[in-house]
Amino acid sequence: MDGRKKRVLVVSQHYWPENFRITDICKGFLEDGIECDVLCGLPNYPKGEWFDGYSYRGPRREMYEGVELFRSGEIRRRGNTSLRIFLNYVSFPLFALFHLPRLHGRRYDAVLCYNTSPVLMMIPAIVYAKLHRVPLTTYVLDLWPENLYSVLPVKNRFLRSVAQGVSHWLYRRSDRLIALSDAMADKLRAAAPKSRITVIPQYCEELYLQDVHDEALEQRFSGAIHVLFAGNISPAQDLTLLVECARRLAAEDRHDIRFVIVGDGMSRADLEREIRESGVSEYFLFEGMKPVTDIPAYHTAADALFAALAKSDDLGLTVPAKITSYMAAGRPCLVAVDGEAARVVDDAQCGLTCDAGDADALYANLVRLAAMPESERQTMGENGRTYFCGHFRRGTLLRRLEEFILSQ
Repeated sequence: MDGRKKRVLVVSQHYWPENFRITDICKGFLEDGIECDVLCGLPNYPKGEWFDGYSYRGPRREMYEGVELFRSGEIRRRGNTSLRIFLNYVSFPLFALFHLPRLHGRRYDAVLCYNTSPVLMMIPAIVYAKLHRVPLTTYVLDLWPENLYSVLPVKNRFLRSVAQGVSHWLYRRSDRLIALSDAMADKLRAAAPKSRITVIPQYCEELYLQDVHDEALEQRFSGAIHVLFAGNISPAQDLTLLVECARRLAAEDRHDIRFVIVGDGMSRADLEREIRESGVSEYFLFEGMKPVTDIPAYHTAADALFAALAKSDDLGLTVPAKITSYMAAGRPCLVAVDGEAARVVDDAQCGLTCDAGDADALYANLVRLAAMPESERQTMGENGRTYFCGHFRRGTLLRRLEEFILSQ
């Protein structure tokens, strides 16, 4: 041993100031004495607009909280049309390949690909790892090609077979794969039988454990039951379920429930249009994008926290980090999901669940939740926080991640 610190190269199309957990993971690496550099894209997610201070010209190299960032170009998602999303998906891995020489002379003990969509972002990680004979670990957040179909409506059988072939080929190029659940691990073993595979669920930042009381916000949310959704507004989140619930509330002339949407994304304009056309705008409050540090105050002010996933066997393979953050917040969960996420909420007894896409059952649960004594909702919230602390704490899961990617 030469006594030097371990050093990891992280490849992730998305990084600060975009709101992705990989930023906190890298912060955790530094806290534990592991140095890291990041090869990432230029921030424009989710709306496809450059963040303030950025353009295609850069900046191409930055320092953020002790992590050196090497930014590659990419075609923006602007407009979030199928074509623009496709071009964004293919442009980052292509342009990132030409930025690999910027890392010449740096010595890494491991490469970590933080693999949200698309699976193609593995390509520069694979090339660097193979050229420099460094072990590659891929943290699979979105399983492909299955997750692709929740964003792009690919129906052609030939195109689907190509997507599966490319995805599985890329997974096989990774020495180690991290799955979010046992069910996902089984899928990855079928795709990449020779890779080492482990299961490490997503954690959420410790800040979500805080009760943050914002008097002005709590005053705004008084006088009715406020059900909050916080996160990316995309087809996979199936927020149209809330519109259907609002229609039923209006039909029953109920005005004691409101829905709060904190976030932005490719489906926001469509969602707002459906709300207007349904005549239920009074039931919705859109707060827009907020810094992650503001979210605990919204959680604390809300009466319940909502999550849903579109009906899909593959989207039910994992527990979304959104749900773990809701559990940490200590508020009851109202969820319309299948699979692992529903199982965890039921096991924790921290909320009411129904099948993905089931508007009838969701509305029944919403009405039931609103009718509960506040003490019962509080007990649900406390159950969630207790379960979170036993299963999804940052420190525990971060150590497991570090040990796996740096193991011999």
